[in-house]
Amino acid sequence: MTELGIEHVLAGVFATLLIAMVKGAFGGGFGLVGIPLLSLTMDPISAGAIIAPLFIPMDLVALRYFPPRTWSKPDIVILVPTMIAGIAVGTLMLAMLDARYVSIAIAVVALAFAAQWYAGGQKIVAAPRKGWHAALAGTVSGITTMVAHSGGPPLAVYLLRLGLSKEVFVGTTTIYFLFGNFFKLWPWLYLGKPTPAMWTLIAICTPVAMFGVWLGWRIHEHLDQRRMYQGCYALLVLASVKLLWDGLRGFV
Repeated sequence: MTELGIEHVLAGVFATLLIAMVKGAFGGGFGLVGIPLLSLTMDPISAGAIIAPLFIPMDLVALRYFPPRTWSKPDIVILVPTMIAGIAVGTLMLAMLDARYVSIAIAVVALAFAAQWYAGGQKIVAAPRKGWHAALAGTVSGITTMVAHSGGPPLAVYLLRLGLSKEVFVGTTTIYFLFGNFFKLWPWLYLGKPTPAMWTLIAICTPVAMFGVWLGWRIHEHLDQRRMYQGCYALLVLASVKLLWDGLRGFV
């Protein structure tokens, strides 16, 4: 993108606000539901390169509302290192594996998990915590965030089954993706090679990103535990359907 038009600004502001609100209310991890909006006015690589830096101010503002006391530390100490390893593996896999198959596989598993919850009466049940489950979730999330731009569903599948309180769920997701977004930033900037017009749009959207997180946090405050989980599962389904469509579309 070499020139900045009003259509780019409108799409950028709306997509940023949507992603930031989701981050403030539910912890993030579902940025792919907003990126397609920006892709309506530019190519997907440029859209990703614009959104990637905006995740950083979103994460930093979110930490104000979800400090360390809201983090599930036994999970974080396993999730973050394995996620970083997964990002490294995903970067290598980009050159060897068709991302369509990864997208389809992750989407099917996540949709099956969500269907099980809906079929079971939407009950919030705390499953036993297992270290290898966390390691698997972190690794798969790291891989999919690189090859399919969707690290949210694998993480959500793991955290939702633990039955965490809404504050701990969002706080854990927030700190997890702060690390993930930081490590993803550099490949995106390299691939997207932002132009001055793109940096201008990033500057315009930065205050929108910060406001959106605050607005999402206010929404979070008014959600009870059940509604919080209903919202997370709805986002999981939405992101998974989008992921499945992206994978299947490549075969048409």
